[in-house]
Amino acid sequence: MTTATDARLTLAQWLSPAYPTGGFAWSHGLETEVAEGRVTDAESFAVWLADVLEHGLARADAVLLAEAWRAGSADEIAALDTEARAFAPSAERQAETVEQGAAFARTTAAVWGLDLPPLAHPVAVGRAAALTGLPLCDTLALYLHAVAASLASAAQRLVPLGQTEAQGAVARLAPLCARLADDAQALARDDLSSAAWAADIAAMRHETLQPRLFRS
Repeated sequence: MTTATDARLTLAQWLSPAYPTGGFAWSHGLETEVAEGRVTDAESFAVWLADVLEHGLARADAVLLAEAWRAGSADEIAALDTEARAFAPSAERQAETVEQGAAFARTTAAVWGLDLPPLAHPVAVGRAAALTGLPLCDTLALYLHAVAASLASAAQRLVPLGQTEAQGAVARLAPLCARLADDAQALARDDLSSAAWAADIAAMRHETLQPRLFRS
């Protein structure tokens, strides 16, 4: 039986920067925001990150993760994966979720012995959590927190921010991650949406940005 401590430790491993998903290579369009002068310091980064979490694709990812956790068949998972890919607003954003998801599925299937095909990242995490009996709320909260932490790491290199400023932004947004995780448990595919238009446009514009450090 999976205990609460076992579950938290498993999730900490899956969503750690050390887990081989290649998350360090993606900025979710943040590189464009910095290059065009809209994110310039810790305060503007925190505002941008909060919008991505609450109104953008992080919220959509939480809905997809929750639906994958609840899915009862391989056909439902395949349909969710198709929807996750279609919902990506840019080619780079689609590559970000597909490539990270495939890497997550490959490692997790090998280590935990799961039947986990390549899937978009939130779908893969939700499915793996269900197959291993991990609680949905904790999975959602730690997934969203990992998104915030990964983008804060990108901001350290791009803005640039010091380590203390970047970690301060993540700490201030931790309650938002927890609230969004609670909210997502009651959401379904009909609630899938994104209203972070500026972030989505920045992700599209990144495809032609030169020079650049990140793949999105």
